[in-house]
Amino acid sequence: MLRNDPKHTINTFRKMSSQEELTIKVKNVIEQIRPFLQADGGDIAFVNITEDNTVNVELQGACGSCPYSRMTLKNGVEEAVIKAIPEIRAVEAI
Repeated sequence: MLRNDPKHTINTFRKMSSQEELTIKVKNVIEQIRPFLQADGGDIAFVNITEDNTVNVELQGACGSCPYSRMTLKNGVEEAVIKAIPEIRAVEAI
């Protein structure tokens, strides 16, 4: 029987890296933006964050072929992500 003693407690949790924390924050912001894109037949998917804190996303559906997608990406998505998470440098579609 294990005692409730720190010497006998097995710590199964590990501390998240700052990159993992940043990824969770970015995904949360993207989830808040998605309904607006989906309302117009588009969508967005998180791909990754680069070492220089650029977020790569994939524009999907109508956003993938829309002539205004770059404007939406920069003036909507990027602005919202950077406002919520100042460590992010840019958001790019790949």
